[in-house]
Amino acid sequence: MPPPATQERSHTGNRRPANLSYIASRATACLLLELETWPKPGLVSHIDCGSHDDMNCETFRQSAAAISPFLGALADAGAEDCEMGRLRVIGIEAEAAMRAATSGINTHRGAIFGMGLLCAAAGARASGVVADDLSLGAIVAERWGHDILDGPILLHSHGDRARRRFGAGGARLEAAEGFPTVYRVGLPALRDAIRARPDDPEAARVQTCFALIAVLDDTNLLHRGGPDGLLYAKQLAQDFLDDGGIRAPQWKRRAALIHRQFRDRWLSPGGSADLLAMTLFVDVHERREI
Repeated sequence: MPPPATQERSHTGNRRPANLSYIASRATACLLLELETWPKPGLVSHIDCGSHDDMNCETFRQSAAAISPFLGALADAGAEDCEMGRLRVIGIEAEAAMRAATSGINTHRGAIFGMGLLCAAAGARASGVVADDLSLGAIVAERWGHDILDGPILLHSHGDRARRRFGAGGARLEAAEGFPTVYRVGLPALRDAIRARPDDPEAARVQTCFALIAVLDDTNLLHRGGPDGLLYAKQLAQDFLDDGGIRAPQWKRRAALIHRQFRDRWLSPGGSADLLAMTLFVDVHERREI
């Protein structure tokens, strides 16, 4: 599928900010940083395939490259002050490109949705469509939150099926509320872990991943393991944190053991993986480094 056309001028006639094209590059880099993180319980990484036999790290790299132009289109759409309908069309095109690149495998559907909305919010803020002091999450909630909840239900999504069956909030509620798990859990965990291990950014990402797994009602875990599987995963993650996390001696060995325990039960916290990548993206943008 050809990449979406890039808008060089906004509907007001002003050129888009020079840094707008960097939004998609940063988003794609954060998706790849999530991939380059291990041990990540049950998840695909550059080391192994976790609880998956249909995808590997190369599948994810191909997928990230395929969706990157569409993340740029979403940033442009945010800068153009587009409605949710336009964002949804770009997201559908991104998913088609993802599936073409991966022979039909769903690698980044959740990331297209969540990271895509954050890219649109970053574009809106960079172009002056919204107030400069608003967080990206607040922009998503205020600009598109209502339409996110009122949007069409993805009947063939494992996450939406689990959400309906078990009553979990799911990715749509998380987005509509401005990604509270990113801001209340992911960002504090990441920044604390960076202070604890300033020389080991991968360790900080591992810590953040465990912090997200411990609190998120991950519909991917519900789909694979039901309520018992979700509780089991959250408890193992919390135990790791309570025992000191990456501050503890032999922390990587403990994290790798938990990774194997997830694989033994075929559990994969894909929602937490998406939120980890989004946390990395938000961290850079909220510190205004780009």
